[in-house]
Amino acid sequence: MSIDASLIRQAAASAAGAQQYPKGALYVVATPIGNLADLSLRALHVLGLVDAVACEDTRVTGALLRHFGIDKPLVALHEHNEVEASQAVVDRLARGERIAYASDAGTPAVSDPGARLVAAVQAAGHRVLPLPGASSVTAALSAAGDAQSPGFRFVGFLSPKATERAGQLNALAAESQTLLLLESPHRIEALAAALAEAMPLRTVTLCRELTKQFEAIDRLPASALPGWLAADPNRSRGEFVVVLHATTAPAADRPVDAAERLLRVLLAALPLKQAVALAAEASGAPRNALYQRALALKADGGTDDEAEDGAR
Repeated sequence: MSIDASLIRQAAASAAGAQQYPKGALYVVATPIGNLADLSLRALHVLGLVDAVACEDTRVTGALLRHFGIDKPLVALHEHNEVEASQAVVDRLARGERIAYASDAGTPAVSDPGARLVAAVQAAGHRVLPLPGASSVTAALSAAGDAQSPGFRFVGFLSPKATERAGQLNALAAESQTLLLLESPHRIEALAAALAEAMPLRTVTLCRELTKQFEAIDRLPASALPGWLAADPNRSRGEFVVVLHATTAPAADRPVDAAERLLRVLLAALPLKQAVALAAEASGAPRNALYQRALALKADGGTDDEAEDGAR
């Protein structure tokens, strides 16, 4: 081992040991997303204190614990067994044990498993104590420098299916806040092409391999993403966080909002598909987004009355 694990654990105990760590509680532990040095001293202290560690992958968490000289029983808890494994954790908490939960990297329950476990533990009346730390989402947001943003929304992974992904992006194009997407290396080129189509003028900060040796953070317009990725094969390697910067246009002036006002009038006089086609052609708003909105308006049954009210 290249580090003196005992000295690190002593430092962790000195820094974090004064706090109360009750029995019968679940400790949700954020783990590094690449750089092992990002594991907090408090996380190290708790991982050495608990009776067992539930984790997304016992191999990944086992290697992390061994690096710091920690030996604990491991309980597999992942997306395929979370309901059953959560009950086993609840049973152990009822016996007064301290249990930690760690996903493979980053903060549990943020795109990773853990939410069902936390809900089950809380429903059973046991405490849940979060140990904050590494998160690709907040790391990317802090590096994007989106000063004009009124807030942000974590979207995560979009559908791998091209048609569904295009529909999702067309809907997201109407949102003015900062949006954060996740993507894998084998789908980043498809996402880039879809972004260039759905929101070509939107500024994108592309974060690749955050905290790792080949970390890269680049900012460019969405329209340039496909060509930029194609120019260097290395740019498509690794895990990605894609930050879509906030738009500056007021909500009432955004294309989809203006198109919806036109769509409401057209729906009162024309068949749905024809109304959508004309609204899309006149406004330049995404046809798919308008079609979905038209279906919603028809389902609400308010289009005819609203159109008549506007004509009075």
